[in-house]
Amino acid sequence: MKYLSILLFVLFTSAVFAGSTQTNTSGSNTAIEGGYTSTATTTYESGSESTSTTNNTTNSDIKSSPPSASAPSYNSMTQDVCAVGVSAGVQTFGFGVSGGKHVIDKNGERLKLARILNDFGMKVAAVAILCQDERVFESMIQAGTPCPIDGKIGKEAKALWSKYDHERPDYKTYVKRMDDREKKEKELAKKKALEEKKRLKEEAKMTKEFEKIEKELEKEKIITPKKKPVNWESPK
Repeated sequence: MKYLSILLFVLFTSAVFAGSTQTNTSGSNTAIEGGYTSTATTTYESGSESTSTTNNTTNSDIKSSPPSASAPSYNSMTQDVCAVGVSAGVQTFGFGVSGGKHVIDKNGERLKLARILNDFGMKVAAVAILCQDERVFESMIQAGTPCPIDGKIGKEAKALWSKYDHERPDYKTYVKRMDDREKKEKELAKKKALEEKKRLKEEAKMTKEFEKIEKELEKEKIITPKKKPVNWESPK
């Protein structure tokens, strides 16, 4: 009987092992393991029965650091290049993008061209190319030495710039400044007119007061008798 019980226990005992399932995504790894099920049944000689069931499930979520998007670098083969490299990159979980380009430095080109023209003895031409920058143009105007135009310098250049002001490199700033000046002139003229009006009003008021005082003095004026003239004779 003892051996028969052991044999029945082995025959009616079954074990099921669920497989491991894993899902991989860029930047995130998720693994689901477990699903273990165990059932045991024991039948004794007396007819009694014993049953046990065990379930086990394990979930794991593993996140790893994302790959980095490297922005490209800009290398110039010579130092005599007026260019600046610009690059940028963005990286998120599962997606990254980067890019780069070079930008021409106009101010650097202008300085080099002016330096070369000056070395060749073309000083007016060197100043003229520097005057393409609105800051230089404005500073030349403020200094009383306007930038060259059509081969003219000095007062002749100033007259041409006034005539063809739309050709100024600082035209937008110039127009805004002129509009602001015009508004300021109108404000000053309006203020001056109000002050003049107030002054005339006060003068008229004072004139009326003086006239009133004069009338009162005339009413209170005392008429004094006239004295006989004295004749002076020289002594004998």
